[in-house]
Amino acid sequence: MSGGRQARVERKTKETEITLSLGLDGTGASKITTPIPFFSHMLEAFSKHGLVDLAVEAHGDVEVDQHHTVEDVGIVLGQALKQALGDKKGIVRFGTAAIPMDETLVSAAVDVSGRPFLVFSVPVARGRVSNFDCDLLQEFFRAFAFHAEITLHVTMHYGHNLHHITEAVFKAVGRALAQATRHDPRIAGILPSTKGTL
Repeated sequence: MSGGRQARVERKTKETEITLSLGLDGTGASKITTPIPFFSHMLEAFSKHGLVDLAVEAHGDVEVDQHHTVEDVGIVLGQALKQALGDKKGIVRFGTAAIPMDETLVSAAVDVSGRPFLVFSVPVARGRVSNFDCDLLQEFFRAFAFHAEITLHVTMHYGHNLHHITEAVFKAVGRALAQATRHDPRIAGILPSTKGTL
């Protein structure tokens, strides 16, 4: 795990058991273990392109449904991001990214605002990539945004391959967060808010 802003969160319920470590000032190194291989691959893409070091060990009742595991990893990742950000002084606060992947284009915009909100305009029909239920995409990012206390907008401009769409979403959110959470030396020690709180 990298130096700098870090967090470690554990969550255990009757449905899932998750341990997650996050290093915001990382290089994109990851070690991801979940019972859903495609979801693990997406978390690796988020880590790599968001330049965060991420370790996830997740176990869940996927024989019942993937929903519990995917949503709970989103909850824990959001909690870890909020914890790692600390007082938020000196951060850029806003970030945007547009990620093309073959025929697909997805953009993400984030405000580390302290006001949780998600607009998820990614019209994927119910379907699967490998064994991953694509309708869980929105559930994951809702849990993440609300527990990180960020405003997150994700828009698919066009695309039809579910793998490309899903991967572009994770990469775009990761890249937008990398921008929003980085420190700007011009505002070192200053909170980027006119009302004095985030």
